[in-house]
Amino acid sequence: MTEPRPDDAVLFHEPGASWWWLLAGPLAATTMMLIQLSSGYGWAPLLPGVFLILVTGFLAVQVKAARIHTSVELTPDYLRQGAETVLVKEIVRIYPEADGSEVPAWQSSRALGELTGVPRGRTGIGVKLSSDRRAQAWARKHRQLRIALGAVVNEPAS
Repeated sequence: MTEPRPDDAVLFHEPGASWWWLLAGPLAATTMMLIQLSSGYGWAPLLPGVFLILVTGFLAVQVKAARIHTSVELTPDYLRQGAETVLVKEIVRIYPEADGSEVPAWQSSRALGELTGVPRGRTGIGVKLSSDRRAQAWARKHRQLRIALGAVVNEPAS
């Protein structure tokens, strides 16, 4: 494991989640205000304000956690999956994509990162690590990550 260097060129990056989700808070508050006004209740800013704070606050926590735990970054030196960083020189091989009904052995390997499995909405990529270990890298845009990994591992993406 190593600390990322700021001068590394990023070959692949996924942030994990978008901050645009926080716009749901003001949208919920505006909707609640319009419901109050259309029902004849009048202008009462307390309930829309509560919706604004609660929805925005809850989503901010969720987005921050997703940006920490489900982000992916690949440079010529390292692959970072969530909070785990693996040196590229430790990646020996990239397994081919799963096809057909038979499940490849790498799909039962642990997922990189500190999560218990491949995060929802992501697809695993089998990698063989040094010391005869297997693991799953993962990404939403898994084909792009597979191609980028193949380029830095000096192996054609299969």
